[in-house]
Amino acid sequence: MRHGFPLAYPGEVIGLLGGSFDPAHEGHAHITREAMKRFGLNRVWWLVSPGNPLKDRGPAPMETRLGRAQRVMKHPRVQVTDLEAQLGTRYTAQTLRKIMAGYHGVRFVWLMGADNLAGFHRWQDWEWIMENVPVGVLARPGDRISARRSVAARRYESSRVPGEASHLLPQGVAPRWCYINLPLSHASSSAIRAAGAWDAS
Repeated sequence: MRHGFPLAYPGEVIGLLGGSFDPAHEGHAHITREAMKRFGLNRVWWLVSPGNPLKDRGPAPMETRLGRAQRVMKHPRVQVTDLEAQLGTRYTAQTLRKIMAGYHGVRFVWLMGADNLAGFHRWQDWEWIMENVPVGVLARPGDRISARRSVAARRYESSRVPGEASHLLPQGVAPRWCYINLPLSHASSSAIRAAGAWDAS
């Protein structure tokens, strides 16, 4: 990859956690730490997006969100990035195609909260994502039933890796996905914004 992009070496397994992070909070940090343990990831990259195509309201400025994310997620094996802005991509599938093409021999796992799995079938090229990248789904408050009954979960039921074998998720060929239950953090970006606790200026 080009200068300034995260380093990764052949044979490594990198988890990718995307989102607007508007703002980043302890819930994001919590699922990141758990994902590294449960899925056997060498590292995780946060992909702070320029904006969510499924949301009408734009996020806070990128510099503000990146700064907050770097303060919230302090871990030697986690890197906060603006890769989507640098790559000029808007949709997850576009981003994944470019990242995977640029890091030969590196295995990637797409990470998402269960709330995203519930609406995953509305993402652009969502089936391509499932067919090409292992997906790790992490339970969040209130989303367990809708996620497990989602279009994506039902269509790819036969490709599901049991939670007790989550460490095997990156080892096989997609499609494969794994849903794991976690000790839940109730932090949420929308609640932080609603409470006026997020200075996005």
